Amino acid sequence: MNKTLITISIFSSLLFIQCAEKKDPFLISSEGVGHITPETMIQEIDSLFAQDSIVHLSPIEEAIGTQGDVEIYEKGGKKLLLISPASEKDPESPVANIQLFDERFTTDKGLNVNSTFKVVKDNYTVSNIERIYRAVVVFLEETDVYITLDEGELPAELRYNKNLTIEASSIPDDATFKYLMVGWDQEEEEDQDTEDSGTGLDL
Repeated sequence: MNKTLITISIFSSLLFIQCAEKKDPFLISSEGVGHITPETMIQEIDSLFAQDSIVHLSPIEEAIGTQGDVEIYEKGGKKLLLISPASEKDPESPVANIQLFDERFTTDKGLNVNSTFKVVKDNYTVSNIERIYRAVVVFLEETDVYITLDEGELPAELRYNKNLTIEASSIPDDATFKYLMVGWDQEEEEDQDTEDSGTGLDL
């Protein structure tokens, strides 16, 4: 009986390893970006990208472990990702935002950092468009991907009249991206942690 359990355990472990190896490290999906998921803690990034060059951008002096933003580069020097946690002070904080720099990071619908807005129009439904300083942010339905476009990509009437509503149809097909991002809302989890910890005072 014990031998049977050991055999099953070994088989399950091998199957898990094979599945992990087959996972596309450049696929942007509902489950995450490559091997990064919404549950990935920022301190796990070092092991996930052990074969790449990792630059820690934590503003905290003498930080213990991985804290704050992390840049990932290939050994050849090509920049891949900028990864930001929900909390820059906590090494166990989950990843909250990922900025994509390499065109190999692609959705199953062909959206990547080098795409034009036509790919968005042809494959996605835009849920919201927000103006920010000299740019607009485009949010897509049923995906954690969002896009920032430079204001210069917009038609002149939209650039100079801030009161006009920007519709997806009014953005040119050949508009290119300033940033391609994946973001996960970690606020609910953080709020729960705050409630659990309380104030430390007996009132």
